[in-house]
Amino acid sequence: QVQLVESGGGLVQPGGSLRLSCAASGFTLNYYHIGWFRRVPGKEREGVSCISHVGITYYADSAKGRFTISRDIAKNTIYLQMTDLKPDDTAIYYCAATQNTYASCVLNYLYTYWGQGTQVTVSS
Repeated sequence: QVQLVESGGGLVQPGGSLRLSCAASGFTLNYYHIGWFRRVPGKEREGVSCISHVGITYYADSAKGRFTISRDIAKNTIYLQMTDLKPDDTAIYYCAATQNTYASCVLNYLYTYWGQGTQVTVSS
């Protein structure tokens, strides 16, 4: 079955960097869009970045220039490299997958498979 497992979260100082990983199993990345999302308690879930089944990437305005999404097909793993982190980036980060590749990966409602999340805290 489809599984997504995030890792790499933690506590980092403002201006620091983290790399999140999302290990996928039960499917291959060539046939799924993958998205990174984040949620702050009391706020709506926010799409951060996505990578399409053919490797096209998109970023939310809050992530442009600071975050980079990538994937390793051989390892079936997706990464989110985050740099110049700010306190506003504090959230639980989730990766998600959708087999509906006929639509753009930026459409958040497409995603049907979710990981358990990893906490990112940016604080001095």
